[in-house]
Amino acid sequence: MVRFSNLELIKLLEGNGRASYSDLARKLGVSDTAVKKRMRSLENSGLIRGYMVDADPRKLGFAIHALTGVDTEPQEYLRVIRELKDWPENRRIYSSSGDHMIMCDGWFVNNKEIDDYIQRIEATDGVTKVCPAIILERIK
Repeated sequence: MVRFSNLELIKLLEGNGRASYSDLARKLGVSDTAVKKRMRSLENSGLIRGYMVDADPRKLGFAIHALTGVDTEPQEYLRVIRELKDWPENRRIYSSSGDHMIMCDGWFVNNKEIDDYIQRIEATDGVTKVCPAIILERIK
């Protein structure tokens, strides 16, 4: 019996989330059925939470992709996260440790749009610091 790891399968899916069971099986050296069973098991266990599209924001008309660090007063942290979750510019929001408490991943059409966004965050009750970083190029 040929075995393959969950990580091997996940890496293949990250490279091509639309790969067929037979393509995955061929690359892993196993049967289609083995891949299908493992996929079902990983989905049912919650290890695979879904499948996403990896879109290029520039080709959608967004000239700026930015990660914005946000710090808050401790008692306002959850409220600020709830508020930021509703902002359409925020593609993803992360709770983080390190330099910032919250990291917002956003797409913007132009400089005015990101400037307005930063000013709105700064004006949000409980926010103590905002640190945007423009993504210049995706490496991996």
